[in-house]
Amino acid sequence: MIRVAVQSGAIDVPAEIDLHDAGGHGATASFIGRVRGDDGLIELFLEHHPVMTEASLADLAHVAADRWQLAALTLIHRVGGMTPGETIVLILASSRHRAEALAACEFLIDRLKTDVMLWKRETFSDGRVQWVEPREGDHARAGRWD
Repeated sequence: MIRVAVQSGAIDVPAEIDLHDAGGHGATASFIGRVRGDDGLIELFLEHHPVMTEASLADLAHVAADRWQLAALTLIHRVGGMTPGETIVLILASSRHRAEALAACEFLIDRLKTDVMLWKRETFSDGRVQWVEPREGDHARAGRWD
């Protein structure tokens, strides 16, 4: 089962874990990405193209599920405005054994940063506003999976 969602509302992590694990899989790896509050950040806003963003996430999810023979995969990404501490992304990958679930989870977070159409704008308490580009390290980590 592959489940992909793009949403503006909060991600209910416990409920998503319960829903995902209803199948009784052998191993489930997770990644929960949250907004950092570095340097006085007060808001992270993610712009997206609804069709392209969801299609990119679904493509990545299918690549991971095929490559690691996953029993279940949940990939949820937030868009819109978020404050420090809020969950941006949730990845749950399940397989018969932990190695596949862990690798799939790592692959997805590495590739999300470079392959999915999302534009990040940061707003700081001192009035600064800046757009965030993928860092060189993000591209290097994504490239490991080619």
